[in-house]
Amino acid sequence: MNIAFFLTPKKDVICLTPNATMRQALERMEYHRYTAVPIIDDEGRYVGTITEGDLLWMLKNTPDLNFKNTSKILLKDIPRHMDNKAVSINANIEDLISISVNQNFLPVIDDQNVFIGIIKRSDIINYCYNSMFKCLEANNT
Repeated sequence: MNIAFFLTPKKDVICLTPNATMRQALERMEYHRYTAVPIIDDEGRYVGTITEGDLLWMLKNTPDLNFKNTSKILLKDIPRHMDNKAVSINANIEDLISISVNQNFLPVIDDQNVFIGIIKRSDIINYCYNSMFKCLEANNT
């Protein structure tokens, strides 16, 4: 099955740019209750994912950094501790299971490496669950 069926399109995804501030990331994550947000450059390409952990490590490891001055820190200057792998829109859902074990969502790119949306881990789990349930149901008939 093609993954386009599971795609949450870019217009429905909260994204940030590399030039967004740490404060903007913190506020967006809090407002939407997200633990990670994709970073998209000015050309629409997926750059990476910023996580709560990345922001917390930055706070912990930067002397004199507090919430008030997080507006001076750009996301491009924050080390990311996890490399969320992007997948092609041409991938199959079965190919995504192993990747989704360690990522809340999978960024999806087109043939020009432009970010087009995400696939949520919960959608992959639901697909697997439903497939397994249908298989068990077929074996019981």
